[in-house]
Amino acid sequence: MPRLYFAGPLFSAAEQVFNAVLAERIEALGFTVFLPQRDGVESSREPWASMPPEQRRRAIFEIDRDQVFACDVLLFVLDGRVPDEGAALELGMAYAHRQLAKPGRRLVGLHTDSRAAFLGAKLNPMLAMPLDAVFDDADALLGYLAGIR
Repeated sequence: MPRLYFAGPLFSAAEQVFNAVLAERIEALGFTVFLPQRDGVESSREPWASMPPEQRRRAIFEIDRDQVFACDVLLFVLDGRVPDEGAALELGMAYAHRQLAKPGRRLVGLHTDSRAAFLGAKLNPMLAMPLDAVFDDADALLGYLAGIR
């Protein structure tokens, strides 16, 4: 089964629900999805709850980095006034790793938000250019993913 890393904002209740529902729909297509809010470090669960904050932050970075490097597809949810900075780093890591070691990896974006932070473009070129495709709605994204499955 292809592995998909789900990058994007995950801090509000609305973001978490959106991410969980979309991850389930992607899993129904036959992907193994790493959803950091569900599968990553959770400060309320052991062993992370017992860790000092700095050690927990390192664990978040290392687990997410390893999952980014292992994925076949990185999905970046670009919604928000500006795209999530953690997801931007994950995209950068996935792009660099693709150039060096995993040329078949797909990098895709989902941008359902009509707000644009860049004059004359919806996205900063440093985010737009590494992406193979950007979709305006979840159904179009799911159609694309079904086609590469």
